[in-house]
Amino acid sequence: MKHEVFVVTAAYGNDNVLAMGGQGELLPIIAQAGACGVEIRRELLTETELTRLPELARAIAGLGLRGIYSAPEALFAPDGAPNPLLPQLFAEARQLGAERLKLSLGHYSPTADIDSLNALLAAQPVRLMVENDQTECGALAPISAFLRRARDARLPVGMTFDMGNWRWVDEDPQAAAAALSAFVSYIHVKVAAPADKGWRAAPPENDAQDWRRLLAGLPDDAPRAIEFPLEGDDLAAITRRYVALLRMP
Repeated sequence: MKHEVFVVTAAYGNDNVLAMGGQGELLPIIAQAGACGVEIRRELLTETELTRLPELARAIAGLGLRGIYSAPEALFAPDGAPNPLLPQLFAEARQLGAERLKLSLGHYSPTADIDSLNALLAAQPVRLMVENDQTECGALAPISAFLRRARDARLPVGMTFDMGNWRWVDEDPQAAAAALSAFVSYIHVKVAAPADKGWRAAPPENDAQDWRRLLAGLPDDAPRAIEFPLEGDDLAAITRRYVALLRMP
């Protein structure tokens, strides 16, 4: 089975993306590399670009790509209420033609207002995903508690499983995969490599099998996204290399 592979635009480096003229300039590289889609990052959109999302949507579709929209926002505010920006974020995702909207979990607790969230999601054609981020809110216990409650409440929510982020919160990625696999609908692929002040994102290597074992414990039909640094003089070649690597079993 060949897996679906997306490319996260931030993999090229935020400063590089802006220097190249924005995320739209990366689309031909991503398409030529054989990826099936792109993850657009809201934090890399200028105010002007936010008003031109339909144009970006046409560029994505014109190259035969699918889109996912990622916003650096939490699903739940500190008081447990759904983020008041959710309607705006979903509207932007629809303008972008995105299949999914990815957020961090935020301040979930057993008293969080699930009913209000359910009412909001019921009207959305864009599927919501929550990601384990690099904060305490992205640890296994809160993510697991929310996803189980969402399942019981029949919320249309999936999970973005970030393979590397577990290291930032001192969790075992394999244990997280075993606990959460049933909820995973999208995978951020990266390796957490030791750094001077903790961890840094790094690409998987052909001879390092831990990342393959981790992927083997996650749903086979969940798209895999490149979220590790893509660097070099020939970005098309390096992107093509890793798209091919992640596409294979």
